[in-house]
Order: sequence, then C-alpha cells, then structure tokens
Amino acid sequence: MLELKLEEGRRWLSDGNVQVPIVPFGECRGRYQGSVFVLASGPSAGEFPLARYADWPIIAMNGSIVRCVDEQITPFFYICDDPGFVRDRPDLARLGARSATHLAMSLNCFQELHRHDPTVLAQRANVLLLERVNRRHGMAVLSDRSYAWSIRKDPDLICGFSLLRKKTNRIGFSCDMSKGYFGARTIPFAATQLACHLGFSQVFIIGMDLNKSIGRFYETGAAALPSSLDEDFEDYILPSFRIVAEQVSSRYPLRLFNLSPDSRLPASVVPKVQPTQLDALLEAEMTVTGGKCLRGRS
Repeated sequence: MLELKLEEGRRWLSDGNVQVPIVPFGECRGRYQGSVFVLASGPSAGEFPLARYADWPIIAMNGSIVRCVDEQITPFFYICDDPGFVRDRPDLARLGARSATHLAMSLNCFQELHRHDPTVLAQRANVLLLERVNRRHGMAVLSDRSYAWSIRKDPDLICGFSLLRKKTNRIGFSCDMSKGYFGARTIPFAATQLACHLGFSQVFIIGMDLNKSIGRFYETGAAALPSSLDEDFEDYILPSFRIVAEQVSSRYPLRLFNLSPDSRLPASVVPKVQPTQLDALLEAEMTVTGGKCLRGRS
C-alpha cells in the first residue's frame, strides 16, 4: 500500500520499496508569469487547435491528456483528484503521469495509480500532492463553517461564510496551494487555483463546456463515465467561479477567459473569447515580455 511518509521535514510516497519525494508547493509559488492554457474535457476541447498554441504551458487533467498526446505536446502539469477516474480509466491516468513535466494528484489518486502500475511513480520526478483545504494530511479537520471563519483574515484563502447555509462555507479560492485548494466539484477549478499559485496572470480554459448531455470529447456511448455536472453546477461550480470574478481578480493579477463558445458558464462570470481575441491577448502579452512566451523566471 502506498502511504504518505514524513522524513527529515520532507514528505515521500512509499510502499516500502518505491520512495517518491513530494515537491512542496511552496517551491513553485510565483515562479511563472504570463499565460497558461487549462485543458478540460468538454467536446469543444476536441475542436480547439491546440497545436497552434503548443509554445505556451498547458495544464491537462483527467482524460484531456489525450489531446496533448495526439498533438505530441508535453503538458506543463497533469492533475487529477478523482480516484474513481484513475480506477475506471487507468490507461489515461497513467498516460498523464508519464507524459507531463509535473504531476499533481491527490493521495488516493496516487494510490490507485500505484495499485494499477507500480512502475509509473518509481520513474517520475516533479511529483506534487494535491490536498483540499481543511483536509490536509496531519492537520485537524474543522467543520466547514469553523474553517471558513478561521481563514477570514488569510489573504491567500478567499472563502464564503454563512451561519445559515452550509454550502456557502465550502465555496472559495486558494492562491497558495500549499494551504490546500477548494474543490468546486470540477477539476478545471483546481487547475485555475494552481495557475494562480504558479504566478500566471492570464488563464485560458479550453473545453469547459459544463454540459452533461454532450459528455466528454474522448469518450462516447457505454464507455462514458458518469457525471454530476447538473447536480453541482448551481450549488458549487457557478458560485466558485463567481468568487474569482468578484473577489480574486481584484486582489491578484489574474484574468480568466473561457474558450468554449457554448459553455454553460455565463460570460459575465468568465468572459468568452473568440480565436481572434485569443491571439490578440497573447500578442499583447508577448509585447510586454519582449516577444517571448514566458514559462518561468529565474
């Protein structure tokens, strides 16, 4: 069984034979700048000309790794926090774990991946551990309301608070992944928090259609995994992205753009941009950076 170990102040994933060092999120905070693409799995991701933007960093997740592999693109990050996905589609999880420059998963995802193929993590570097806020390993778990109240003065954690509605206390945004991240019931939101943590200022989200009826671009028919998008949209997904629009962007130099023209998420929450607008935004950024696509800074 793969377990999380603490040795000499560092954390490791270990099963007694394999030992994989965990890179602390603090080591990569604010090290990057410019634009990043977040590649989700809605049908519009299958139509987006990804190869045209291969010079920019891409955060892939779950089954969206298929597009990167098809286009021979090495994603900057591959992330996954759903052990059910790893269990049901281990081929895709393994593909992401082997392909990306950086790998970030929750502990239960790492355990499922290791159970399926013990060689994957043994051959990897740049492994990071995704942990939910108020669920970090080795720390006491508070009630959602108590946790929301406890972080009210933390500039890195923006959270709703309510004495009346429990769900309000679960909605938030983390600008520091070492303190955990808010789930929002959709993995692109975790990727957005990761992008902010890394220091990127423009986030272009591909394939965030958020429409259960049209599924994912990489699966059809009986092979399609179940989705709870309809159940979660109003209570978690929409208010989570609304927090970014109303509170995060005013405190941090973070702008989100939705490249899915038919996304269920309103343009008033995350602006939708056309291909010509995307190119103009990237060109403007390159003018500022001296004509370079910046992945990192020393």
